Amino acid sequence: MSAVDELCRSYLDARWHFDPSAASAAGLTTHDARLGRYDEAGVRELTAALRSLAGAAEELDAADQDEEIDRTALLDELRVSIFRFQHEQPHRRNPAFWLRHLLDGLDALASRPDATAETSAAAVARLRDVPPFLDAARDTLTEPPRVLSDAALAMLGGAGELVVGLVQRFGIDAPELRAALEEAAAGALAALKVYGAALTGRLAPSADPTAFAAGEDQFNRRLHHEHALLASAPELWRYGLHLRDEVEAELEQVARRVDPSRHWRDLVERLREESAPDEGALLGLYAAEVARAQRFLADGALVSPTTAPLDVEATPAYLRAVIPVAGYHAAPVFASGDAARLMVTAPGRVLGDVARQRMLRDHAVLGLPSLVAHEAFPGRHQQAARARELSEVRRHVATPLSAAGWALYAEDVMADAGYLQGLEERLFQLVRRLWFAVRVDLDIGLHTRGMTAEEAVEELVRRLPVERRHAEAEVLWLCQSPTYGLCDAVGRRELLALRESYMERAHTAFAMSGFHDELLGYGALPVSLVRWGMGLDG
Repeated sequence: MSAVDELCRSYLDARWHFDPSAASAAGLTTHDARLGRYDEAGVRELTAALRSLAGAAEELDAADQDEEIDRTALLDELRVSIFRFQHEQPHRRNPAFWLRHLLDGLDALASRPDATAETSAAAVARLRDVPPFLDAARDTLTEPPRVLSDAALAMLGGAGELVVGLVQRFGIDAPELRAALEEAAAGALAALKVYGAALTGRLAPSADPTAFAAGEDQFNRRLHHEHALLASAPELWRYGLHLRDEVEAELEQVARRVDPSRHWRDLVERLREESAPDEGALLGLYAAEVARAQRFLADGALVSPTTAPLDVEATPAYLRAVIPVAGYHAAPVFASGDAARLMVTAPGRVLGDVARQRMLRDHAVLGLPSLVAHEAFPGRHQQAARARELSEVRRHVATPLSAAGWALYAEDVMADAGYLQGLEERLFQLVRRLWFAVRVDLDIGLHTRGMTAEEAVEELVRRLPVERRHAEAEVLWLCQSPTYGLCDAVGRRELLALRESYMERAHTAFAMSGFHDELLGYGALPVSLVRWGMGLDG
């Protein structure tokens, strides 16, 4: 193990200590019985540990270029984490920050394929830790912005369902613990209720409709240090507008070729209705599309195949609010036998016929090829599976710009190689690209240009054939996650530019599979570091 990997292990040890939910999600069991501590004392201890590790990273002598790239990525990760807690202060400003940690911790236990006696006992202990954890949250939060409080309130129902689900799951697997589980769950549910009341009462949210905004200086700092981008918010704002106009023009062209009598939005709505699947066939359709994508890549002409397992599953009830259509869940890094999951959200049984049909339209068969290319092969799953084979840094340190950018770029790769079957599937791919283009300017507008959440929802609904409930959920996420909304489209741009540079150097020797295999050998490190590693930064 290199010196950089050893230091990364030290960082991970500290991370798991302060974030036991992340440790459980990674497949470690030593921290399963508790939640983290993000009160003022806990955050001071966390930032002190991160500063010590950053100092060690600054002093580290790398043996070669690969180690220096890893050292740089690790140092940036540490610095960004320190800055986030010292300046952005999510533990003080964002009630959803606390709930996400809680949900991640409980979900990691609920997702274990085999419920051992130790896991069942840990579920009891972690549920018992919910009341003091939420007490600390109420004591630490100070006048959170209304939008961030709304995001937390929207999560409470799912949190309650997850608590109940844990009792059902582990009460069957460990009946001797059922009474303890029910008692701990009752305490957790009561604490969630008190937390919700505090958000609507004592923790009076800020009345300023843009109080959630990061501000341009902080936004640019994230761009430069977390994503290693040279571009700043104003340049990316202009790029987002240009990309939006470009995609809309292409949508109009393709729509005219499919049906000259209809505007592209009307055509997409008709096609969504016509290609909505039967509910009973939903999981089978996704599984079949995943298998088709894997077969399409089997010859290795685009990227070396992976055999890492991917299961298609129904989205658990507690995640339905945050996964309205489908979403990828990587396999735990330290659990070699576990499969990754593609979770698919089917209509709930309590919905009426109209609402159920509306949800099934979101799974239109014509949109499945691009979605599967994005989430599975050669997108997120392919990248995550390869990362498991790499250095400690490249297994655990990632920027959303590279991860989300690769997933959107993967849609292009498959479309260009002939994976899409006709203009109608191309139309649906372009609608997805438009979604990510609009995201760029919403992300920047919300955090640097005074855009309100309500204005962002209206812009999404105006620009895209999207249900208002999806638009509202999307905007709540954007308000909590400055710079993340632009990562898909801007990451795709960076990867296309990287490929162009690679092709110019290789000339006739260029091979798509060779480029992609080399690229995935960096995991999801920032593209600028990949460019350096490939010798293309000159």
